[in-house]
Amino acid sequence: MKIGLVVPTPEDKVSAEGAIMYPDVTFVPRGTGVGSLTAEGYDKAVDKIIPAADTLAAQGVDAISLFGTSLTFYRGPEYNEYLQEEVRKRTGLKVSSMSTAIVEGLRAVGAKRVAVTTAYAKPVNDKLQELLEFHGFEVGSLESFGITTFNGPGGASSKSEADIIALAGSAHDKAPAADAILISCGGLRTLNVHKPLEDKYGLPVVSSTPAAFWDAVRLAGHSGKVAGYGQLFAS
Repeated sequence: MKIGLVVPTPEDKVSAEGAIMYPDVTFVPRGTGVGSLTAEGYDKAVDKIIPAADTLAAQGVDAISLFGTSLTFYRGPEYNEYLQEEVRKRTGLKVSSMSTAIVEGLRAVGAKRVAVTTAYAKPVNDKLQELLEFHGFEVGSLESFGITTFNGPGGASSKSEADIIALAGSAHDKAPAADAILISCGGLRTLNVHKPLEDKYGLPVVSSTPAAFWDAVRLAGHSGKVAGYGQLFAS
């Protein structure tokens, strides 16, 4: 099984979570180079998504996932749908995106009202809320790190698991009726925060990168099941 990933990094690099979760799957990346977690930063990469997918299709991948949650939703939920449909038409392959993956993950755990944690600043948070409401979810709370830097010091990857757990806990506390926790931003390292949060709050957790890998392998017929990382991956 070989899955093509259009990734937001400038280099062709696969996030480590993929190999940890699904060591039996080969992930083939193609970078697009997001400049920052802002509309201007995404504009540097968005027009490279479809050509990158064409390149991956030519390498014989079995399916394609468009990584970068905010990269795929920042122009609105309809544009996320357009990107996927255009790649399907051009490649003839099954296609998803990281934005679609978090939606599918929330649906899989039966979520309706979510407590949200993000890396983003307000303009991007507003577009995430638009995506979630478009797909029928209620945003009970939204807590964010307010990050605009994509890479390097101060970027999303600089946040520790303890930082993420603390902010997600704050989002949970501000939405006592929430039935799931969502952590959005592929730059946040979240694979090992699902279980601690689920054990503490009794709610399923969905986060960008793990959900995207789960969604991507399912495109090619894998069950997506993997033990030890939370409710979404358990069945």
